[in-house]
Amino acid sequence: MIHSVLVANRGEIARRVLRTCRELGIATVAVHSDADAEAPHVREADAAVRLPGNAPADTYLRGDLLVAAARAAGADAVHPGYGFLSENAGFARAVQEAGLVWIGPPPNAIEAMASKTRAKKLMAEAQVPLLAPLDADEVTEADLPVLVKAAAGGGGRGMRVVRERATLTGEIEAARAEAASAFGDGEVFVEPYVEDGRHVEVQVLADAHGTVWTLGTRDCSLQRRHQKVVEEAPAPGLDDALRATLADAARAAARAVDYRGAGTVEFLVSGQGRPYFLEMNTRLQVEHPVTECVYGLDLVAQQIQVAEGAALPADGPPPPRGHAVEARLYAEDPAHDWQPQTGTLWRLDVPGDVRVDSGVADGSEIGVHYDPMLAKVIACAPTRSAAVRKLARALEQAHVHGPVTNRDLLVRSLRHPDFAAAGMDTGFYTRHLAELTTPAAADAADAACALLAAALAQAVHDEPARPRVAARTGGWRNLASAPHLRRYADRDGAEHEVRYVWGRDGRPAPVSPPDVRVVTARADAVVLESGGVRRRYPVAVYGDRVFAGSHAFTALPRLPEPENVTEPGSLLAAMPGTVVRLAEGLREGSTVTAGQPLLWLEAMKMEHRVAAPAAGRVTALHVSEGQQVDVGTLLAVVAE
Repeated sequence: MIHSVLVANRGEIARRVLRTCRELGIATVAVHSDADAEAPHVREADAAVRLPGNAPADTYLRGDLLVAAARAAGADAVHPGYGFLSENAGFARAVQEAGLVWIGPPPNAIEAMASKTRAKKLMAEAQVPLLAPLDADEVTEADLPVLVKAAAGGGGRGMRVVRERATLTGEIEAARAEAASAFGDGEVFVEPYVEDGRHVEVQVLADAHGTVWTLGTRDCSLQRRHQKVVEEAPAPGLDDALRATLADAARAAARAVDYRGAGTVEFLVSGQGRPYFLEMNTRLQVEHPVTECVYGLDLVAQQIQVAEGAALPADGPPPPRGHAVEARLYAEDPAHDWQPQTGTLWRLDVPGDVRVDSGVADGSEIGVHYDPMLAKVIACAPTRSAAVRKLARALEQAHVHGPVTNRDLLVRSLRHPDFAAAGMDTGFYTRHLAELTTPAAADAADAACALLAAALAQAVHDEPARPRVAARTGGWRNLASAPHLRRYADRDGAEHEVRYVWGRDGRPAPVSPPDVRVVTARADAVVLESGGVRRRYPVAVYGDRVFAGSHAFTALPRLPEPENVTEPGSLLAAMPGTVVRLAEGLREGSTVTAGQPLLWLEAMKMEHRVAAPAAGRVTALHVSEGQQVDVGTLLAVVAE
């Protein structure tokens, strides 16, 4: 029996494991970096151990420190969660050698699947269908497009789609560098790229007594940068024959490595319905909640019971019921190249009958060291359409007060006709991102009303004691003063002005637009009527940040300040991060072409390329490899 579990992870998955341990009566131990000292997972555990430093390489990737923490806190088992060292065979062995229970698959199984190139060879022997790797030196125009992929790790890092033969060598080198930085292993391989394929996976659960369950399918096709955004179970639109093929292949993959515990076998399904093995994730998946909803199981509890030696029922898992859809809420800006966002998350509240798995809480600081996912929101219902509708509405009504997120994109994606018709594939955002991030006329009108609501709510807060009736003295009458002015910037930096006057009823009234009437105005909410329709806009203020409805604004000084002037051709950091690479030979005086990559910033586990805005000469280079930069830091100057 396991009595105390150290969770060798952070954030959402750490809280998820802690929750199940509490329900099972198991004591818990958290670990934390300095940046996570006040994180929710630390507060919720029975004990916590500090891992000095902030960077993952100094903290959550230090297996020796994690084992020492388990020993110091008296834990008798370790759960790795997902990411970090969850698929590291050496760490699994170190845990077992320390006399602790490893809540995961055998190290040999992890090792067998750790390298995608070795895993493909193993799967070929098990007769699992797969895409054959290509020799990079022999790729021709007829082979394009191809995918360059890191042999280790995942999460979209070290992956490049190549559509022009001339760029293949450069993309291979870029993928190698990114893979080496992310996983400590620069091995990459090349395989055919299946256009518009679907990402379908099978959840497996195996015990030490020879029983292997396959728990249906999941569709994870909505992806950005090869990372999943929306997942659902079961995968829609698959015929019974294909489902059986996928289940048989997943079972064969698990048996080929003598698998135990929870794992996922991932496939790419072509438009013609042909499945190809991608990889096996020897851990719990981020999207496991949709399978839990459909099968009524707690997969973390199953992991723990298998680790204790329990046998799975030989007659198989419970029958599936209904449909579940999960959306990942990220602190990122989809309209601006998915740039990760940082700052204070003042409030996160998702209403409705949905499950919310989150690693943050009100007041959490979103930093640059870790993945930008704030929460997973999961809706379950008897049918797919009902689950999708429930999830979209819950996200639409959510209060997300903090950095820019992908919330609006998620709502529009779930309501897109292609998604509703189960016509999504991995190219969904390639085709639809522009339309999904461009506000419609109704959105623009709503934003205008939200801006007005923000200004009126602040006016009521700042000037609550307004006379309700104008005073009269002899032949003189107090007249309303000139309109008041408030200035705001929206999320794109565009500036807006709102002018209002105080009415005799003591309420502020807008000067324009004339067709909007103020029904009620309080410091925390404003009700406006436009076109005969009333809408309520909750308002929350945090310093100079104002949230009204689903919109966010930054309050500006009432009088414009002189703008900061930057030299033409200046390249500014769009996010805080670390300069991980400079282009080979780049220095002041270098001649560059338009769009040429000059340097790479790493933020929230992803690399972001900074390119020359035009052809010219580098007249200034202000950063070097390894340097930390903040938003707005001047990186370089390119003179045309």
